[in-house]
Amino acid sequence: MRHSASAFGFAFDATLDVLSSVIVLWRYSNAAAVHSAHREYIACVVLGFLFVLSSLCILGKAIHDLATKMPPEVDDFLFSVSIVSGLTCAVLAVAKFMLGRVLTSRALITDGFNSLVGAVMGFSILISAEVFKHHTDVWFLDGTIGVLIGLIILSYGVKLLKDMVPRVRQTRNYERFE
Repeated sequence: MRHSASAFGFAFDATLDVLSSVIVLWRYSNAAAVHSAHREYIACVVLGFLFVLSSLCILGKAIHDLATKMPPEVDDFLFSVSIVSGLTCAVLAVAKFMLGRVLTSRALITDGFNSLVGAVMGFSILISAEVFKHHTDVWFLDGTIGVLIGLIILSYGVKLLKDMVPRVRQTRNYERFE
């Protein structure tokens, strides 16, 4: 699926997943700031910004593919990577959600959401590839799934920014950290 909107979104989300994990690591990197609300809110704002940026890129690619009526090209390597990555992202999402609940960390739960989106994208590549193999008249399925995933990521990113930016402002004078 060389020209797949879902594959592009999947690759972009994999990059976003790495960045969001780095942000969560930064959030917990200072032992003195493990319980820092301010640090948690900053991590969530950065994640929200990355979600919005990622969604705009995914939406742009998906809309372009739909506008130019670009059919996806099936590739066996991407197909197998999608299975492994989809399962791995699903397991990571569950672990991050559980750990986020235990630690009451919105940043970790948001990172779990990002892994869940990665799993959905991985499996959507499989679904759209199988459907396209048997019904080439449904070429738009891949781009449509890309648009839907982009809109979900965009709405979550905007909600995160809307919730967390005021909290960063409220807590910036309460906690000082290195």
